[in-house]
Amino acid sequence: MAKQEDVFKKIVSHAKEYGFVFPSSEIYDGLGAVYDYAQNGVELKNNIKRYWWEAMTLLHENIVGIDSAIFMHPTIWKASGHVDAFNDPLIDNRDSKKRYRADVLIEDEIAKIEEKMNKECEKAAKRFGDKFDEAMFRQTNPRVLENQKKRDELHARYEKAMNDNDLAELKQIIVDYEIVDPVSGTKNWTDVRQFNLMFKTQMGSSADSTMDVYLRPETAQGIFVNFLNVQKTGRMRIPFGIAQIGKAFRNEIVARQFIFRMREFEQMEMQFFVRPGEELKWFEFWRETRLRWHKALGLGDEKYRFHDHEKLAHYANAATDIEFKMPFGFKEVEGIHSRTDFDLSQHAKYSGKKIQYFDAELNESYTPYVIETSIGVDRMFLSVMCSSYEDQQLEGGDTRVVLHLPKALAPIKCAILPLVRKDGMPEKAHEIMNMLKFDFACYYEDKDTVGKRYRRQDAIGTPYCITVDGQTLEDNTVTLRDRDTMQQQRVAIADLPAIISQECSLNNVLRKLM
Repeated sequence: MAKQEDVFKKIVSHAKEYGFVFPSSEIYDGLGAVYDYAQNGVELKNNIKRYWWEAMTLLHENIVGIDSAIFMHPTIWKASGHVDAFNDPLIDNRDSKKRYRADVLIEDEIAKIEEKMNKECEKAAKRFGDKFDEAMFRQTNPRVLENQKKRDELHARYEKAMNDNDLAELKQIIVDYEIVDPVSGTKNWTDVRQFNLMFKTQMGSSADSTMDVYLRPETAQGIFVNFLNVQKTGRMRIPFGIAQIGKAFRNEIVARQFIFRMREFEQMEMQFFVRPGEELKWFEFWRETRLRWHKALGLGDEKYRFHDHEKLAHYANAATDIEFKMPFGFKEVEGIHSRTDFDLSQHAKYSGKKIQYFDAELNESYTPYVIETSIGVDRMFLSVMCSSYEDQQLEGGDTRVVLHLPKALAPIKCAILPLVRKDGMPEKAHEIMNMLKFDFACYYEDKDTVGKRYRRQDAIGTPYCITVDGQTLEDNTVTLRDRDTMQQQRVAIADLPAIISQECSLNNVLRKLM
């Protein structure tokens, strides 16, 4: 675990050093859990969003997009339940004066127990080699069985306390399992209490006419309140979906793990409206469809898993998370939820407007059920960075840091590098760049040796480097270097667009989803 934590620290440092993510307001000592996307980060982030948007709106004829406002009528959040129930269970340590989410402390304790079991299995696997039967080992090893029992008992108590909203029991679990404050190392805890996560502000032209409004904690409600507008103007027929990418805001007290949990973040959500009674069929469809979207990037199928919810939200009848193996464990990157007709029914109730769909095939009106797919852009960004980062040992004892980003998502697709800054090579390099830049994000660099420039481009994940040398001026060929293999080949300048397009086109990834 310590080694993985060291890797994560390197990734965070790398993200800043190479222009992916900066701490926000850094010259003023920063603002907790708020980050700025830098020049390379914003390109990677935009490419992720484009991949999601086109997978939704281009590949599905019955899904359209909207962009709803961040500020919405405050009654919307009353109808959705956020005013009364959007809370986290918080606990303070009296010695460190730090505040934590009680559920996160308990989940971390469960993860520690699971890590002990995994380490026992890893040691046994090294000892027995190919003969090792992990399933049998987990069923028979006394230390694993002891930890499994401890884990199951803790998990059962935790699950019941969360389902019952029993704050006193959450505190008692922390006491009984002697969970300590990571900062002070003490167990001097306060009682657990609820804390609403929404940011509140005022809207109005004068102090006497202001009303309380909220920064939206999710983007989904903007879709629900526009259901009729989209359905009627788009002449949409059930089943159909509405997609949206946008900012959301939550006053996270325990914001941590870099951009994994932030106070200002971005969501990619799609709400899919279906006939009542067909929702679980569509839930399974979107469950598999979304996992296929993730795996198409080639980050490693083994890094994904489903985690079905044991505690369902009050509005849901099915829910699962797609989790990705981060350096700090498997964590949620996307949720798929069957929200029933809760949202549309609530907005009909609170607005006094009839929100129904007339189904011509059934000759009846009804309130549609909803399947939601919701993915955090920032978490997706982090999963791509973590799976792509490598401290690579090369032959001869040399090393390099390389980002094996999916080529279609890379911020820069090719770097054009004149061998020297003379003899017409810079002019030829600019000519090549002017040819390519209308189709691909390109970067021109002529400082330092070519070897050093290769290393810099490896570190930001550029798939190809194009070197212009003396031979280029004679026969219009260049050296094309591949980021992952470091192999070089001589190719004609005229062939560059086809080669780069073949390897870096987002369309090639999208075709895997068909």
